[in-house]
Amino acid sequence: MRTVFLGTSEFAATVLELLAATPHRPVLAVTRPDRRRGRGRRLGPPPVAERARALGIPVFQPEDVNAPAARERIAAAEPEAVGICAFGALLKEPLLSEHELLNVHPSLLPRWRGAAPIERAIEAGDEVTGVTIMRPTAEFDAGPVCRQRSEPIRADDTYGSVAGRLAELGGELLVETLDLRPTCRPQPDEGVTYADKIGPADRRLDPTGMADELERRVRALAPHIGAHVELPSGERLGVWRAATAPAGDLAPGRLADVDGHLLYGTASGALALEEVQPEGGRAMDAASWLRGHGRVLAAG
Repeated sequence: MRTVFLGTSEFAATVLELLAATPHRPVLAVTRPDRRRGRGRRLGPPPVAERARALGIPVFQPEDVNAPAARERIAAAEPEAVGICAFGALLKEPLLSEHELLNVHPSLLPRWRGAAPIERAIEAGDEVTGVTIMRPTAEFDAGPVCRQRSEPIRADDTYGSVAGRLAELGGELLVETLDLRPTCRPQPDEGVTYADKIGPADRRLDPTGMADELERRVRALAPHIGAHVELPSGERLGVWRAATAPAGDLAPGRLADVDGHLLYGTASGALALEEVQPEGGRAMDAASWLRGHGRVLAAG
């Protein structure tokens, strides 16, 4: 089947690569414009653009995918179906109705509609997630479901490990949907939840929360965003790995060196910070940070 692919992220790039290895290889990859990233703020292409070029697939990067010129470019490719995955911009009419659209969404819809379904599933303590292939509509992530498959969330899973498995599953399901052309059915009204975009407040490990909740938040934001605690100096200490631990008499919000372990007091138990990153520095194990920065705790 002749296809066009819309996507932007690394997750979407994996789906594109799997799709390109089938008879449904896209004749055009549509992605977002290059943007500045990293500490150096260098202008660079999104992952889908890089992967498409490596695969020899033409790349189109419109400022507005809904604009007439962009819609004309997509139509000129004469797609029989348009695959979408993590494109990062809202598709509107008439584009929604001009082609058969199939969206790869990393959750078991109607649970976790929205921008951050993997992070919110881990953070909520869900034991299972999955991938849904659905037809997009004007209502965000509310369209008919064409195919769906579940994937367990393990106790030690991070965003990175779950996203890697779901991207592979998403590519497989998209190909199956194009192969089998299943009937798409409306989503149920029950069980709808929303996965809001991760904001600055989500990154802070609030000591009024429970230790197990904060441990899940650390895993949900690793390795792509990262969580942090606040030091007595007011600086932020990034947290990439953590585990729950007994608190003893450690007050919520207090950091302490307990037998070489860096503990953070919470409302219930403590969080053992295992891998941390000082502002402007590199990530390191907590023992290394304590050897060089223990005085910070003493000052608090």
